[in-house]
Amino acid sequence: MISEGTAYGFAVIFGIITVLLVRSRDVRPWEAVCVGLFGLYVGQTPVGLTVHELVTWFISGFSHH
Repeated sequence: MISEGTAYGFAVIFGIITVLLVRSRDVRPWEAVCVGLFGLYVGQTPVGLTVHELVTWFISGFSHH
């Protein structure tokens, strides 16, 4: 299970990335809403834990030299 602080951290990071994509016109606002809703629904399923583990593994690969 992920901690609340970790979940907020990931939400902020991915939120910033989404805002930057919308501002760069690579993603339209309605597409960003669809991405957000998809993330919300995935986060409420067991798949959310698997995605979290994958993201944690990926990030930890960059932090180990």
